[in-house]
Amino acid sequence: MSPTIYDIARVSGVSKSTVSRVLNNQTNISPQARERVLKAIAELDYQPNKLARALTSSGFDAIMVISTRSTKTTAGNPFFSEVLHTITARAEMEGFDVILQTSKNSQEDLQKCINKIKQKMIKGIIMLSSPTDESFFEALDNYAIPVVVIGKVDGDFRHVCSVDTDNYQDSIALTETLLNKGHRRIACLHAPLDYHVSVDRLAGFKDCLESHGIAIPDQYIVDGGYTHESALKAAEKLLSSKNLPEAIFATDSLKLMSLYRIAHEKGIAIPQQLSVVGYSNEMLSFLLSPSPGGIEVPTQELGSVGSALLFDKIAGKPAPARIIVPTTLALTDSVK
Repeated sequence: MSPTIYDIARVSGVSKSTVSRVLNNQTNISPQARERVLKAIAELDYQPNKLARALTSSGFDAIMVISTRSTKTTAGNPFFSEVLHTITARAEMEGFDVILQTSKNSQEDLQKCINKIKQKMIKGIIMLSSPTDESFFEALDNYAIPVVVIGKVDGDFRHVCSVDTDNYQDSIALTETLLNKGHRRIACLHAPLDYHVSVDRLAGFKDCLESHGIAIPDQYIVDGGYTHESALKAAEKLLSSKNLPEAIFATDSLKLMSLYRIAHEKGIAIPQQLSVVGYSNEMLSFLLSPSPGGIEVPTQELGSVGSALLFDKIAGKPAPARIIVPTTLALTDSVK
């Protein structure tokens, strides 16, 4: 039978609550009692003995990857799987383990992060998205642990860095391209506006049209949510309009896939009847026909640059607070 916390208390001659305080790295305990508990943990080969040893050293060689989104909203989104693969490959090269964290909400995410930081279970954090509510970053910044955000960070933090593309300017460039092709009735299928990336992409689209004096009908701006179901429903709404747009700007790959599927079901030919552009990647170009034109998001490079920045920070090397990764705008047969 595996040893329990009661066995540790008996062998070390302290109370069960004292053992618990040691395991949770609390400070209200004498050095002598802590040492007896750690010795008993090692002697009994108690399961969290790695944690106990870590409390007296520099901690585990591990990083945490969090999305700040629930698994329901990231499932099937190629960005998260591709960038995660790149990060884990770099961590393996550095001899680090990766802890992938998922939670129901940001508060639960934050509490899990803080617990692992206090237990010395991680030496750094990579966040795969950037919420507009930056109180999350403010709380983590107090613990002086390196945090790299794949996304925009507006605030001024000591330990939080950002790796991102210029979503605002990219959206302006992409919208200008549609205008140069003669399109005027242009709609946008976007993601919810609680993340910087969604806000900047929609803002670039709107600002570009407004700068050309083009009014945007309310029904041409549609929130596609985070899931396959919500994106399909939004695409259905947009493509059922009596005043069908000439072109649609999709702000992420999930929205692009939804537009292609609904257009196919409704017999709307791309690009003969509808031009479609958005933020895409190599995989979508392989899967969809005609391949979608737009901004090619350098997903692997974001993961590579972000993980390299994190390990530089962990090693105490000088590192920039913000890195902008360039993108490519490519037109394809999806644009008339």
